[in-house]
Amino acid sequence: MISSPDPHIIYQVSHGVLVLQINRPDKKNALTQTMYAALAQGIVAADKDDDVNVILIRGTEDCFTSGNDVNDFVKTPDSGTERPSVQFMKAIGHARKPVIAAVGGLAIGIGTTMLLHCDLVYAAEESFMQLPFTRLGLCPEAGSSLLLQQIVGHQRASELLLLGERFSAQKAREYGIVNEVLPAAGYLEHAMNKAHELARLPADAVQTSKALIKRNQAKPLDDIITTELTEFARLLQTPEAQAVFQAFLNKKSRA
Repeated sequence: MISSPDPHIIYQVSHGVLVLQINRPDKKNALTQTMYAALAQGIVAADKDDDVNVILIRGTEDCFTSGNDVNDFVKTPDSGTERPSVQFMKAIGHARKPVIAAVGGLAIGIGTTMLLHCDLVYAAEESFMQLPFTRLGLCPEAGSSLLLQQIVGHQRASELLLLGERFSAQKAREYGIVNEVLPAAGYLEHAMNKAHELARLPADAVQTSKALIKRNQAKPLDDIITTELTEFARLLQTPEAQAVFQAFLNKKSRA
């Protein structure tokens, strides 16, 4: 298995499971573009590695990820090439091997939208999620405008995406975003046990079954991600979004 190109994304292979750990607790596991690149690279490498049958994404014990690192997001120039964050969206959306998420604490923005691509999601009972895009003057990303309504239905997707309020792990389970909610002391162990159980099953059968489940999703998912990115870039230039981001940067500079 290749090594991670970013120190805040840890790769560890355990009995056929590649664990991708987001490990930047001093910044609430906020994701930079180099961290996105490392996550994407890990998923792509796992898909090519015969010794890996399952991918598990986790954060630290009490935080999954608070979403994008705003300072990095604003300062990283758009080079005209595909941003690492988009590479990650596509990598997780097209992963051949099962992807499991173990969620503790914050799961904000991409921390929630990436769960919609995962095949199994286990969350700590104290964790909560949020899709705050409209509150930032922005729109959904990572294919969430398509996937969320497929999972939870139109009205519930509208509740979560339009209002952008925080919601509990229990509500996420009720809505079908999370498979199980567990005590904080046991959610990660439970997710790892499920990952190892899945890794022991015949790999070809598991991957074929996943491909069949997602067979009608690939093309519309790529299309909606492209559309979301276009609208996201447009909205990012609006006075409302600029004001939100400037206020955040001013607050950080005074801290």
